Amino acid sequence: MSEQINVQELVQYIASKTNVAAPSIQLVLKHEEAFINNAKTDAKGEVDIDSDELVDYVVSRSDVKLDELTVEQILDAEMDYLMEKGLAGYID
Repeated sequence: MSEQINVQELVQYIASKTNVAAPSIQLVLKHEEAFINNAKTDAKGEVDIDSDELVDYVVSRSDVKLDELTVEQILDAEMDYLMEKGLAGYID
């Protein structure tokens, strides 16, 4: 996670949107970060993340006890937070 992001605030935001416990959210975010860090960059140095592949990756981790829909909700809430803070956006 970037230093620009207050992780505690992010987790609280996601918890308020999804009603998922903070430890589960932190676990999903940890696996998401590992997935992104292992993603290949393109010729422009950018990483294209397929959200379905990301969700499948997180759900497949042995320590994640959440269903696919809940993981999607956590990741969607994270994206909402990042967009509100001006730190992320979608590419068409």
